Amino acid sequence: MSSAKKAEDSNKATANGSDELTTVVEELLESLSTKFDGVSSVIFAKMDEMSRRLDTLEAALRTGNENGTETTPKP
Repeated sequence: MSSAKKAEDSNKATANGSDELTTVVEELLESLSTKFDGVSSVIFAKMDEMSRRLDTLEAALRTGNENGTETTPKP
């Protein structure tokens, strides 16, 4: 086999390996992106829930102050 043929075969093998690596990396990035989107959705949902709970607590505290009840515990 000539050195030119060996070089050509080596280049094809390298190209095939490179294509496989590219495919694997793209699949990994897509998987990470999907997982990140899922985690982001969960975090935003929990933040919205915390915000609603804080709003409810603030409203309850305001109502307690308006009714003249003490909202801070005594030691």
